[in-house]
Amino acid sequence: MLRWVALVLVVVLIALQVRLWTGQGGLRDVWRLQQRVAEQKAENDRLKKRNETLSAEVEDLKHGEEAIEERARAELGLLKPGETFYQVVEPAAADRDDADAHGH
Repeated sequence: MLRWVALVLVVVLIALQVRLWTGQGGLRDVWRLQQRVAEQKAENDRLKKRNETLSAEVEDLKHGEEAIEERARAELGLLKPGETFYQVVEPAAADRDDADAHGH
């Protein structure tokens, strides 16, 4: 009789262990969820840094004329009254090779 009780208990223990490791809500699911939480935290941190950068840029644009002027110059090519725009164009590599070959 004692052997049968021990055997039944061992079978129940094995069944519970299998369910714990492989069943729904088992350790494998917990590990998977922990991985997803870690990935989501990393994504949240990345987005938080991006939002902070954008927020600082918005503040600069709201309160700083220098930032607005820099954007107008860089993105729109605008100048202040009385300024003159000069563009320096470097000769292409092939043109320089030709000039060197002819002694110029």
